[in-house]
Amino acid sequence: MKKATLPFSALLEFVAQKKTCPRTHSGQVRPGDSFILMPPPQPGGQGGLDYLREALAGGAEYLVYAASQKTELEARLAELAGNAPRPTLVQVEDCRAALGDLAGTCFATAGPSPRLCGVTGTNGKTSCTYMLEQLLNAHGHKVGVIGTINYRWPGVRRPSCLTTPGCLELHSMIHEMREVGTDTAIMEVSSHALAQKRVAGLNFDGALWTNLTQDHLDFHQDTEKYYRCKASLFLGPEEGGTPARDKARAVNGDDAHGRRLLDECAGLPGLTIAYGLGKQNVKRHLQGEILSFGPEGLRLKHNFHGQFWEIASPLVGRFNAMNLLGVEALALALGLEPEDLGALEGFTGAPGRLERIANRRGLHVFVDYAHTPDALEKALGALREAGFRRLIAVFGCGGNRDRGKRPLMGRVVSRMAEVAVLTSDNPRLEEPLAIIRDVLPGMDGPAERHIREDRREATALALELARHGDAVLVAGKGHEDYMILGEKKIPYSDQEILRKLLGEAEAGPC
Repeated sequence: MKKATLPFSALLEFVAQKKTCPRTHSGQVRPGDSFILMPPPQPGGQGGLDYLREALAGGAEYLVYAASQKTELEARLAELAGNAPRPTLVQVEDCRAALGDLAGTCFATAGPSPRLCGVTGTNGKTSCTYMLEQLLNAHGHKVGVIGTINYRWPGVRRPSCLTTPGCLELHSMIHEMREVGTDTAIMEVSSHALAQKRVAGLNFDGALWTNLTQDHLDFHQDTEKYYRCKASLFLGPEEGGTPARDKARAVNGDDAHGRRLLDECAGLPGLTIAYGLGKQNVKRHLQGEILSFGPEGLRLKHNFHGQFWEIASPLVGRFNAMNLLGVEALALALGLEPEDLGALEGFTGAPGRLERIANRRGLHVFVDYAHTPDALEKALGALREAGFRRLIAVFGCGGNRDRGKRPLMGRVVSRMAEVAVLTSDNPRLEEPLAIIRDVLPGMDGPAERHIREDRREATALALELARHGDAVLVAGKGHEDYMILGEKKIPYSDQEILRKLLGEAEAGPC
């Protein structure tokens, strides 16, 4: 018997009328739902076809599939004949793109509110979203943020599972934001999410490009594919990008790939502003100049087409100067004025991103998420560049993770810091001292070396050793508020421990 079929346009109408609900998780399917047979997120992985039996058992009434899946779908349905109700089939060109249309219809996210801003790049996404949030909040906006650390908007704060969640979850969150009056949603947009079309159906009003360095090539295969994924956020559908063409764009002109992107954006509708510390031959350019760079932070001078202003920031590191410029460029493209940007002066850092821990003892103390050799080198390099007298680094390596990086991390710290305090960091199922022993062969530099298995003791020692003009970096955990011991998570926050040790919070267990 011929299977029932339905045009995709009709299914969209059923979704709009709430007659069916789109699902991608077979375990969430209820009678009358539409199940989208999503392709595997990576080659060799499992996709919707692998969960067909469970979806049908849950009562899926409609199956949305791509033409390329037709033969395998028919074979699997034949195997299941008689064991489950016969669904109606809906063929589409691309299941991921179709899901964006279904999600947008289900959650009515195509409207003008909230305006949506995406931040992409290899580094700096989290810091930029926090900066932009603080800036817009200071000017009376109600802001929501979706990113690596958490998902939050007025009255809501949820732990983050992915930097950029799945398509249905994204549309659902944008809908929730609108329901409570959020006028601006800021999102970290990962290259994986763009490649997998998790942002399908969302119209971005603003986009910020931080940089592009070699990363995630195990997924993207080469730098060109990596670039094209990220560039799509800035382009319109005619250029292979996201739905809206008329966007506010801020692009790092000091980045080689950013300069290429500026060329691609030239002539597109919307406002594109290049930013950077170097000169650029572009129509609109926010040029920064670092006037001072020291332990207390940085002072940044700006020139935007003959308008000049300065910002004093407690942030350290040239990369933070670039983050500030990027956020300011996007804010200008969105309609803010230079005199509005002073609200960034009080920004002390995103949680765990070279975050300065304020204290009345006058010590320079920072927490950073750096847990790889490259990230440690960047964090210590930023502090070195700021001119601190000595660097004191507290660090460790995670258990049941890449053992090869352990001596490399030890080498970075022992050569870039004057004092190294080696400790525990999420040992998981490994013995902390065994992890420490793996780090020690790399510690062949001149740094004064200390070992304290207990992380709180290690942090206390670092503060005791700190003198006027030194910087203490507690690296590895960043924004995390737990320690993984065995298979258990116990409460532990580097920030809270530091505040207690510095007398900025009441004493007691973390």
